[in-house]
Amino acid sequence: MQYILAIDQGTTSSRAILFDKDMQIAGVAQQEFTQIFPKSGWVEHNPVEIWETVLKTCRDVIKKTGIAASDIAALGITNQRETTIVWDKTTGEPIHNAIVWQDRRTAEYCHDLRDMGHEEMITHKTGLLLDPYFSGTKLNWLLENVDGARARAEAGKLLFGTIDSFLIWKLTGNHFTDATNAARTLLYDIRKGRWSSEICGLLNIPVNMLPTVKDCAADFGVVPAEILGAEIPILGVAGDQQAATIGQACFSPGMMKSTYGTGCFALLNTGETLVTSKNRMLGTIAYQLDGKVTYALEGSIFIAGAVVQWLRDGLKVVENAGETQAMAEKSDPTQSVIIVPAFTGLGAPYWHAECRGAVFGLTRNSGPNEMARAALESVGFQTRDLLDAMMQDWGGNAGENVLRVDGGLSANNWAMQFLSDIIGAKVDRPHVLETTALGAAWLAGMRAGIYPDQAGFAKNWNLQNRFVPEMAESEQKTRYAAWQRAVRATMAV
Repeated sequence: MQYILAIDQGTTSSRAILFDKDMQIAGVAQQEFTQIFPKSGWVEHNPVEIWETVLKTCRDVIKKTGIAASDIAALGITNQRETTIVWDKTTGEPIHNAIVWQDRRTAEYCHDLRDMGHEEMITHKTGLLLDPYFSGTKLNWLLENVDGARARAEAGKLLFGTIDSFLIWKLTGNHFTDATNAARTLLYDIRKGRWSSEICGLLNIPVNMLPTVKDCAADFGVVPAEILGAEIPILGVAGDQQAATIGQACFSPGMMKSTYGTGCFALLNTGETLVTSKNRMLGTIAYQLDGKVTYALEGSIFIAGAVVQWLRDGLKVVENAGETQAMAEKSDPTQSVIIVPAFTGLGAPYWHAECRGAVFGLTRNSGPNEMARAALESVGFQTRDLLDAMMQDWGGNAGENVLRVDGGLSANNWAMQFLSDIIGAKVDRPHVLETTALGAAWLAGMRAGIYPDQAGFAKNWNLQNRFVPEMAESEQKTRYAAWQRAVRATMAV
């Protein structure tokens, strides 16, 4: 039993990755699923389809590698956070599509709660802001808008969960979550380590709907043999960004990582200190092991890799994401096209739910190459926004002033070099880019006694490439100032 199976349930696809005893990838299976957009700013997923893709990819990777299910010692789960599902306690039938983290339908409700003066209390308890991003207001919407949902919930017939909780329930029948996912619901007091009865009362959410909260490395139940071919314990769970923080071995205060998937999420380890942000960053739980909480500051960008998907699917100027590097290299350097990809509003540090995307600086000569370059640059600019705000809040030692990166877009050398240039810091890319899945695998493998402890894992972290700033400071300041003007103009519309 030398293998660990990691489920990486993301925003656009589900993946199953097998890691061997040396934490190297032995096999990968992936399947995309349907993105549902009922109205402008609304985003949904079909929970049944998510479950089916998770099950299929797990079975596929076992079959593809030829590894016996009985040789899998444990399973770890990492997942898109905040995405909200409510299902029937008896039948398991979801009462509605999952409401995705990107969804903005509760923006007005959040605005009303802020006007009533509730944000300070919520931020103090949860570390979060009153924004549609988080699960609590999504859950309220489901209870208020799905016929019969509130009565069924109050009668104890419905369960709530984020994706991890739904998958654990489908795999084991247990209603569990971990501290990192609980911390993203807007319902969990991260100072006291329990669901907040005050916030649940404010949002009119029955506490009996909520899952039991566990450490990230814990016993979440056993997957029966009829599902995957052998009994496999679930021993590790963490939300995707926290799992990536773990996979990047950011175990010391001051260490930072940024993950580039659909969105971009930067986390700064703040140790035992829950930092209260003055720049609308989020305080959150980085991980919880052996009952001990490690906190983080987080900045969230809603659109990162998704801006490249927009070039492909919306504008149809690329056929695949890999083309953007060559296009950016061939773009006209005299043009200053700026894309502000606020397709679903702007996240940190702006938290402007209602604004939408904009393009600035177009000329008659602007074409696909310039759009590709502007799309990649938007990711660097947004990361700079986050890191500036986070370091102001932290005020501590950021180690070597290095940002560790991962996720699909981090494979783009042009984008990572621009990122290093615009933030004025080293950017380190690890040998294993699947750090989210690796983090979940390490949690499960460490709990199973196969993988090393934190110190051993950190020692084995393997650098693939380091990007060093090359842009002149004067150009960096000019370029970033132009970005800031574009953001202000976008929010003013």
